[in-house]
Amino acid sequence: GLGLRNIIISLSAAGWVVYARVVRGEVLSVKQRDFVQAAAALGTSRVRILFRHILPNVAPSIIIVASLQFSQFIVAEAAISFLGFGVQPPTPAWGSMLSESRDFLYVAWWLAAFPGAALALTALGVNLVGDWLRDVLDPKFQV
Repeated sequence: GLGLRNIIISLSAAGWVVYARVVRGEVLSVKQRDFVQAAAALGTSRVRILFRHILPNVAPSIIIVASLQFSQFIVAEAAISFLGFGVQPPTPAWGSMLSESRDFLYVAWWLAAFPGAALALTALGVNLVGDWLRDVLDPKFQV
């Protein structure tokens, strides 16, 4: 059906696979590192190893994937709304604004330029914030 809720559900249903693949690969990689093996050899509980050693090393990858996928979801919602299957008027959506403004491109180009620029800048901003968070939270970069 049409509407924002259905778009969110369908994009989330299609997007969880990326998280599962990244988390599984990172956990298998971190699990083989010496500090995790040493903690297990010392008798540290599995829950403590998970939260103290594995999760802090996996979190930066999850943050990057989340920011990339969030910006992809924003662009996908705009594309779906542009095609007329997304958010319905009077609810504002960048895709709907772009679709409605394409008949006026020669006369009023700004009707398409501003929503398009806002869409692109928002996607870029989300990616930059995700990259910054990865740099802040990554244990490899902490002193």
